[in-house]
Amino acid sequence: MFEPSTLGTFILVVLGLFLIPGPAVLLVLTRTIQGGRNTGIMTGLGVASGDLVHTLCAAVGLSALLMTSALAFNVVKIAGAGYLVYLGIRALLEKPGDPSLPNVASVTPAKAFLQAIPAEVLNPKTALFFLAFLPQFVHPERGSSFLQFMTLGLIFVAMSASYTTLLVVAIRPLGRLVKRLSWLSRWQGKIIGTLFISLGLKVVTQHR
Repeated sequence: MFEPSTLGTFILVVLGLFLIPGPAVLLVLTRTIQGGRNTGIMTGLGVASGDLVHTLCAAVGLSALLMTSALAFNVVKIAGAGYLVYLGIRALLEKPGDPSLPNVASVTPAKAFLQAIPAEVLNPKTALFFLAFLPQFVHPERGSSFLQFMTLGLIFVAMSASYTTLLVVAIRPLGRLVKRLSWLSRWQGKIIGTLFISLGLKVVTQHR
């Protein structure tokens, strides 16, 4: 269904996305500091569950769009490419953000899991990213669009859960590593921005 190069590019860009500490990652880190390792892991699993909801919505909605109108689907893909370029430019121009963690009340692991799900589901940036990102790797001529969407989404969900779990487990040594690699915070925006812009331009070129 997918060529190795396609999956490799997808995984690379997702890893690049994870390097940008968004609200979900900050929430996981905060829960870990406040409630311990189990609470942090459950928060990460809740975030991944929210991503699964976005996957289902994108798979059902966009695959249905493809079946009804190939032109509309191509418009979505080009708009998504423009959005990826926009994300890349923002990443290139942004200065390193404030690393401080948000203040949230301490909860049990189960409650942290349940609270993380709607927090991720109701994040409009996450929804927009799924709608803009996944179509870039879906090719109807290679099989069911719905299955392709679900496969990519499940890979994203698995990577998200694995990434947040590793963060929770390695939070202390990771903190020491970040201090030693302070230069990375100055260059990560440039690296991630270049990845996003390259992917967006590749899609635009394919449509010309």
